[in-house]
Amino acid sequence: MLNLLHLDMLKKGKVLLAFSGGVDSTALFHLLRTHTIAFDIAHVNYHTRPSSDQEAHSAETLAHAHQLHCYTHSCHLEGKNFEHRAREERYTFLKYLVEKYDYTYVLTAHQLNDRLEWLMMQFCRGSGLPELLGIRSIDSRDGMTLIRPLLEHDRESIEAYLTQHNLAHFIDESNTDERYTRNLFRRRFSTPLMQEYREAIKRSFRYLEEDNASLIENVSIEHIDELFYFHTPKNSHSLIVAIDGILKSLGHVMRGNEKELLKQEKSLIVGRKYVVSVGEEHTFIAPYIETTMQKEFKEECRTQKIDPKMRGYLATHSKAYAFIRRLKDDQEPLRFDQRPQSPKRF
Repeated sequence: MLNLLHLDMLKKGKVLLAFSGGVDSTALFHLLRTHTIAFDIAHVNYHTRPSSDQEAHSAETLAHAHQLHCYTHSCHLEGKNFEHRAREERYTFLKYLVEKYDYTYVLTAHQLNDRLEWLMMQFCRGSGLPELLGIRSIDSRDGMTLIRPLLEHDRESIEAYLTQHNLAHFIDESNTDERYTRNLFRRRFSTPLMQEYREAIKRSFRYLEEDNASLIENVSIEHIDELFYFHTPKNSHSLIVAIDGILKSLGHVMRGNEKELLKQEKSLIVGRKYVVSVGEEHTFIAPYIETTMQKEFKEECRTQKIDPKMRGYLATHSKAYAFIRRLKDDQEPLRFDQRPQSPKRF
């Protein structure tokens, strides 16, 4: 039987499994039951293949047979960059379930081949260590704690487990379509390497994850409406990792040149949509808004040394502006927003 990572945590929490019905998630489903882990499943039907409806029905049937809850979501995604939009749709659905039903952990069935393929793709894009290790055994996203229990098992071992126990599953035919970059890396690089160096690759990822944990500071991210903020870490790489994580949750993937610019500049507009403002004490991220501002408001912002690029958002969001003023220990009344009081009526 295949061992699962973080088994003690899974036994203590309320667990939700992201379930597609494919090789990896089917194996994880049955391994969780073998290890007596209580869990429910969530399935997204993208309607991309003739078998999509059958897969959704099969997920519901499997859950019912084992007295589990099965949450399903149906969507049709059109246009470019399907993989990214499908991932965002999936995590939005999972977050909704976590918040509504108080799940402690969300499990995904990523395995060792996935991790190697991701690392190689990021390496070819010129990424740093945190990006290379984008698939971690424990991670967080949008307030959810993600656990990947299969991350030390390769695809061949997982397929062998399903065959040994005669466990039915679906095959995603798009996994062989080399129009997707990941599939190209899989055929040319990761599969041959995994067959030859599986144990060494597994050990290397363990060491890299330990090294990354010691290099990257933990950053506590908060938000007021659409204004995100955190204490600026001393380590510049930790700063970029935190900013990148927030922007990804907002749907923007930072380019390499944007990350390099942030190492040199303290204020930057990214994707023409967001302002990143790095201060000595705090770092802020907010929507970039161009608007007409009152003279008094602009003067207050200048006095409080508020980034000019953020002022458009703050001018239209008084709650966020009041919070920044409190953060700067400025308790003076808001002059620009004062209104004459209405006469009392008796």
